[in-house]
Amino acid sequence: MDAEAPNIPQAAAQSNSNQGSNSNNSKMPPRSAQETDGATATTTTAAATPKQPADDEGEYHPPTSYLETIVHLFKGNIGPGLFAMGDAFKNGGLIVAPILTIVIAVICIHCQHVLVACSKKMRDLRGDEVCADYAVTVEQCFENGPIKLRGWSRTMGRLVDVFICVTQLGFCCIYFVFISTNVKQILYAYGIDMNVHLVMLLAFAPVLLSSLITNLKWLTPVSLIANVCMILGLAITLYYALKDGLPEIAERAYWTNGSKLALFFGTAIFAFEGIALVMPLKNAMRKPRQFESTLGVLNVGMFLVSVMFMFAGSVGYMKWGEQVGGSLTLNLGNTILAQAVKLMVSMGVLLGYPLQFFVAVQVMWPSTKQMCGIEGRSLAGELIFRTLLVVVTLAIAELVPALGLFISLIGALCSTTLALVFPPVIELIACSEPNKGPGIWICAKNLIILVLALLGFFTGSYESLRHIIKHFGEEEVH
Repeated sequence: MDAEAPNIPQAAAQSNSNQGSNSNNSKMPPRSAQETDGATATTTTAAATPKQPADDEGEYHPPTSYLETIVHLFKGNIGPGLFAMGDAFKNGGLIVAPILTIVIAVICIHCQHVLVACSKKMRDLRGDEVCADYAVTVEQCFENGPIKLRGWSRTMGRLVDVFICVTQLGFCCIYFVFISTNVKQILYAYGIDMNVHLVMLLAFAPVLLSSLITNLKWLTPVSLIANVCMILGLAITLYYALKDGLPEIAERAYWTNGSKLALFFGTAIFAFEGIALVMPLKNAMRKPRQFESTLGVLNVGMFLVSVMFMFAGSVGYMKWGEQVGGSLTLNLGNTILAQAVKLMVSMGVLLGYPLQFFVAVQVMWPSTKQMCGIEGRSLAGELIFRTLLVVVTLAIAELVPALGLFISLIGALCSTTLALVFPPVIELIACSEPNKGPGIWICAKNLIILVLALLGFFTGSYESLRHIIKHFGEEEVH
């Protein structure tokens, strides 16, 4: 879900904290103190009219409100993963899957809070004006942690950036596959049998146009329309599933074997895909304290997202059982309303592409600019770079069109690392005190999370790769 952009005020932390390290992140002048989480009661009022943030080329980037931020958070987590939850529940079983989904949701949300807390702790420790992004937070935690770990700081920061880019671009690839698979069914219903690879090429133009938006606030209307499309699409999909009743519970598996559970884990963790967006969204807010408070953006948004995942997964698997598709929309049939739903959801996913893409660009573009010797903002250069990156995601999507398996692989391989591995690691480091360590409770809690994460990482990646290889083998036979 991250690193920071020339157009989000988050990167300010590294301009006065890293002293030239981690140069792949963009730099900006710091925000006024009124906008930081640690503002006093006197400055809280001033936060309502904060100083206008600008990047290092002087371009103004307006801060976002509570509602605008929750719209982005919602869209950052509501994508193909939502409609893949039926497939996840098939792999988990009717009893085990809901329990594990709740466990994964609680752990993921907790880890997002851990990331925010560690970033704030590093900000206060270093005297920075704003919280650093994900990668810089990890780098700073290692840099200020035990002496033996300090030499790893730069490496770990760059490793996080790599995982962020792979994860976000992986999401983008899956978005291409999702759109083309659904549009292919729509065309087929009207007598047009078009190859899924050709449909992906047709989707390229609208995806590219939406990906050329370079400002997070300008993406708010796009994310809002995408949310409306996804929620309406899900509502109508669930109506289709429920209108004729559901089969008896006894007809569905209550639990499954280890290999299927590994696939469930990959799909479920993929669905909670938004950790890369946490720090950019927080730092882009007019009142950042509203992000992680009890009824803040993070808790409210992720609670609603989790409820939707549970409902979509349980109803989808109950209705279609072992025949449930990698996306619930693939089970809707050929009625006009069903095709409208597929088109609506495909539009929602298409408009969600630029938000996931945005995060990867924030990590990659500053270092790319530096390598190419480009100075200043260079809008033309950024647009060319974005175009090339969209082409890359299209090419990768063309190679692996198996939607369910692709989702599980990206979830197990990349999402697990960002969502469940790095947050407990940096909390262990940030909470360590000289000659004391982080404490028994923090150690026990984070070690449990790490064991579960690594188990899911290795088993989920192995099973996903095995099934993808099997899938390609079957395609060659046919």
